[in-house]
Amino acid sequence: MLGDVLLIGEIHKQAAIEIFEYVMADRVKKGDNYKYMISVSGESGSGKSELAHVLANLLKNESIRAKLLHIDNYYKIPPLLRFEWRKTHGIESVGLQEIDWRLLNENILDFKEDRESMMPCVDIISEQVDKLITDFRKVNVLVLDGLYAQTTDSIDMKIFIDLTYHETKMAQLVREKETYDSFREKVLEQEHQIISKYKDDADIIVDKTYQVIKVNKC
Repeated sequence: MLGDVLLIGEIHKQAAIEIFEYVMADRVKKGDNYKYMISVSGESGSGKSELAHVLANLLKNESIRAKLLHIDNYYKIPPLLRFEWRKTHGIESVGLQEIDWRLLNENILDFKEDRESMMPCVDIISEQVDKLITDFRKVNVLVLDGLYAQTTDSIDMKIFIDLTYHETKMAQLVREKETYDSFREKVLEQEHQIISKYKDDADIIVDKTYQVIKVNKC
């Protein structure tokens, strides 16, 4: 997203370093030519974009080219219209159905098949949706971040940040991406009810103190 404010701190850097080691070990098993996908999910203000950004740079330092893909760019309703649209259609309209999964999956397929792709990119300042052209032939790893990133197909490493919107309120206010009012709080609660179900399916959990926990799956 153009114009997004990142609040990168030591906690993001340390967590990303630990996660990077897990990613590198998993990539070795799948081979250098494998098109690897990582998701970073969590509630608003939990640090998804910050963690994804640091992780992508760590990969870059190892000559592994990573591309960040923000799920926020794929909302069907543009930023300027979304607040009124949600109020008109009710709180039940908030959720997975707001995302243009067809377009997102098309862009992911372009990544998998080494093609050039045209992707949406929200400009936070103008609140317009621009178009970004990417040559995925030069990209080794796709890092998806967003509320619903973990629900995307073909994810190799699922990262879930276990912080609720109550605990991240200050970060939301500082970033000023959306006006914080009573309706916004209802939206956040609705998202919380949806997102909290993802935790059990994660490969890595970043807890409330930003400690990294690798999930041992049977």
